[in-house]
Amino acid sequence: MMRILLTGTSGQVGWELQQSLMTFGEVISAGREIASPSLRMDLSAPDTIRAVIREVKPDLIVNPAAYTAVDKAESEPELAMAVNGIAPGVIAEEAKLLGAGVIHYSTDYVFNGTQARPYTEADATDPQNIYGKTKLAGEQAIQAVGLPHIILRTSWVYGTRGKNFLLTMLKLGREREELKVVNDQMGAPTWSRMIAESTAEILTQGRHDLMGLLSSNSGVYHLTATGQTSWYDFAKAIFELDPNRSQQKLKNLLAIPSSEYPTPAKRPAYSSLDTSKISTQFGVALPNWQQSLELVLSSSSSE
Repeated sequence: MMRILLTGTSGQVGWELQQSLMTFGEVISAGREIASPSLRMDLSAPDTIRAVIREVKPDLIVNPAAYTAVDKAESEPELAMAVNGIAPGVIAEEAKLLGAGVIHYSTDYVFNGTQARPYTEADATDPQNIYGKTKLAGEQAIQAVGLPHIILRTSWVYGTRGKNFLLTMLKLGREREELKVVNDQMGAPTWSRMIAESTAEILTQGRHDLMGLLSSNSGVYHLTATGQTSWYDFAKAIFELDPNRSQQKLKNLLAIPSSEYPTPAKRPAYSSLDTSKISTQFGVALPNWQQSLELVLSSSSSE
């Protein structure tokens, strides 16, 4: 049975990982909001990262924690870099000293969005905003340490907890009669639970030799739902599949170009990811984004 150190448990993916990783051994949560002083980890303070890892002595560190406020990062680049760019390298250094492995999560925003086909892991990165640049720096920091690791790039993450597009749309649909949503950015909405379950699926293959699995398969993998859509069509599907449609106040959902909804951070116009590598290597394949959305909404209505 493994000892797993898990960060970011208050976030969407981290919360789901708490459930998915339990069957593999002892899952120890660390973060800024943890009550125990010995597990209080602030990713912007490297000393706290080192102290917690040396205290816990894990076999595996799973790090979904991140600075995810894409627009706010434009005005807080140092903090975003500390959490997203520097902290993953510190985690990797400490893991290597222990002989442990690392699973880390990254983003489709490491690409510039000018491509006309889904991005593969071999395509050149070129992030267009601070968030994407700091997440890419985190990937590179882990790779530079040279320990057994898996980096999972995902996209448009949503779920039933925290702050995300799904929950925002459901809330606004009950408050407003008209909404405008951009229709010229394409990607794959991905359910946080699917990310966590896919992580567990990979780990199952290394149940008897975790470090062997991570060592022989170290690298970057794309993990998203299949298919692609725009934010507008994602919103449209949310309202159509909402099990509580009767509570909606919304009458008009309007598609607009990004130029009509300026944001501090530039988003890639196209950020679909090719997931064939993770499918070939680990047999992991997520459902179509629409199927996942149906599952989320039906499960949240019954909870």
